[in-house]
Amino acid sequence: MINQLLIGSLKCAFLTLFSLASITSFSQDVQKEINEQVWKHFIKNFNEGNTSGFMAVHSKDAVRSPRDQKAIWNWEEYSQQQALGDAEDKKENRKRTLELRFTERFSNNDLAFNVGIYKTSYQFADGKRQDYFGRFHVVLRKEKGVWKILIDTDSTEDKAIGEKDFLAASPLEE
Repeated sequence: MINQLLIGSLKCAFLTLFSLASITSFSQDVQKEINEQVWKHFIKNFNEGNTSGFMAVHSKDAVRSPRDQKAIWNWEEYSQQQALGDAEDKKENRKRTLELRFTERFSNNDLAFNVGIYKTSYQFADGKRQDYFGRFHVVLRKEKGVWKILIDTDSTEDKAIGEKDFLAASPLEE
């Protein structure tokens, strides 16, 4: 009787571990897919000031809320704001570099939630450099087999986010 209970418990433990390993593997595969389809293009196009490439990783249903500005935009408004920022950086001869690190990432088959810390570094024409940090929350949705950003919000949290927080978060896996 004790042997049967022990064997039953071991089977249950094995199935639980197997299920957790499968979920972790699935989640890691989805995150890699999101990295390839969204984040690598998001970063590249943001850094290059390529508005159309940047907006291409967003759903046409996208909602953007830069919380420090107390604003909320649809895709068209977001695209216009991004284009203005890209043009201003080019006009002022500013080079920007965006880096993302993650504190939370989870998903199912067609929805994902990513939270992390961003670092945007500006190199100004006069040689000076300034770093900005903030926390982002993003909901992604798979549309016609491709991941897209559906909701994008961020905040500096009254400048409480800094280098320490950025370095403590997990880097984007290649």
